Amino acid sequence: MSTLFHDRVDAGRALAAALAQHDLGEAVVVGLARGGVAVAAEVARALSLPLDALAVRKIGYPRQPEYGIGAVTPGPGGVYLRSDEGLDEDELSRAIAKAKAEAETLDAVIHARCRRAELGGRTAVLVDDGLATGATMVAAVCWARAQGAARVVVGVPVGAAESARLLRLEADEVVCPYEQRHFGAVGFWYGSFAQVETDEVVALLEDLGVPASAG
Repeated sequence: MSTLFHDRVDAGRALAAALAQHDLGEAVVVGLARGGVAVAAEVARALSLPLDALAVRKIGYPRQPEYGIGAVTPGPGGVYLRSDEGLDEDELSRAIAKAKAEAETLDAVIHARCRRAELGGRTAVLVDDGLATGATMVAAVCWARAQGAARVVVGVPVGAAESARLLRLEADEVVCPYEQRHFGAVGFWYGSFAQVETDEVVALLEDLGVPASAG
C-alpha cells in the first residue's frame, strides 16, 4: 500500500475535484463526524456549498466493543446492522441504544451554535475520509432518505471496492476516486491521520455551516 493523501485537507481537495465533474444541483455537503467533516469542509469550500455534520456512531459488539456490528445516527431512520453476531434481542437493543445515545450527545454538541441544514428536496452529498466496511455510510444514507433528500450522493476519497459496491445499492451515486481491492484501514492511505476533535468539527461548522440564528 502507498500513501495517497498528505492529510484530510489534501483528500478533500481531491474529492472535490472528482465531485465537480457531477451535476449536484442544490446540494448540501454532510460530513460524517468526526473525521469526515474535515474532508467535507474542503469539498464545501471548493464547490461553494453549505456544510453540515452528521454524528454517526458504530454499534459495538458487547463482548468486543471495538468491533462494529452496524451503525446509528441521531433521530429516526438511521440504523444499519451488518450482523447480529448471535446476540439475543435484549443484547442487541442495549447495544443499539448505547450507540444511539452517543450519537445524540455528539449531535447536540456539534449543533449547539449551527443549525442543521435542510435536506428536503435537495441533494445530500455524504462525505467521509474513507470507506472501510461501509456500515457508517449506509446508516448515513438511511438518515438522509429519512430527512427527505431528493438524491443521495456518497463521496469518499478512498474506499474498499466491495464496500463501494454495497453503497451503490443504497445511494443514488458513489464518487470514490480511489477504489481499492485490498483496502486495510482508512489511515493507511494518509500520511497524517490525526484524530479530529469535536472542537474542530464545531469550528468548521461555524465557518461553513448555517448559523443557529439564520432562517
